[in-house]
Amino acid sequence: MKIISVREHFANHLQAVERAAEELAERIEACAQILGAALREGNKVLVMGNGGSAADAQHLAAELVGRFLAERKALPAVALTTDSSILTAVGNDYGFERVFQRQVEALAVPGDVVIGISTSGNSPNVLRALQTAKSIGCTTVGLLGRDGGQIAPLVDVNLTVSSMHTPHIQEVHAIIVHILCQQVEQRLFFETPK
Repeated sequence: MKIISVREHFANHLQAVERAAEELAERIEACAQILGAALREGNKVLVMGNGGSAADAQHLAAELVGRFLAERKALPAVALTTDSSILTAVGNDYGFERVFQRQVEALAVPGDVVIGISTSGNSPNVLRALQTAKSIGCTTVGLLGRDGGQIAPLVDVNLTVSSMHTPHIQEVHAIIVHILCQQVEQRLFFETPK
């Protein structure tokens, strides 16, 4: 493994951020519009991922339910990564690849937004849950990395960070989470209706 200096890490991070800004700005804005519209109509956001992506899922749900920057009413968002009893029961009885799918079956209704986070774009449990979400009539979003993997062609909104380096993908995902939260708050609580 090549030793990377602190300055190199920052330089690579900035390069990944700049590339994402160039490639994804319009899609992130479209995603925020979809989220805002769904929440305005009384729907909810379900979000999932594994490992660091599970932390990102929980971060997104926490910012929507709590607040991001503005004092405003709570918004309905659920991270499907947090209930250890469901995760272990479904994992034990049906297999780990279905831990999110069963929750989507139980909780999602048409019009909800289901977000899958996967740095590879190939997480089987995220893929299965997104397939189920589409069959229910949910809008699907992939917060992905590398080339988007198997998930990219499946989702309605594909936000793929085109880096091959997992830490930088995760760093950009965290920025996208913040941008989405800021945009949703602005759209729902501060824009003048047209």
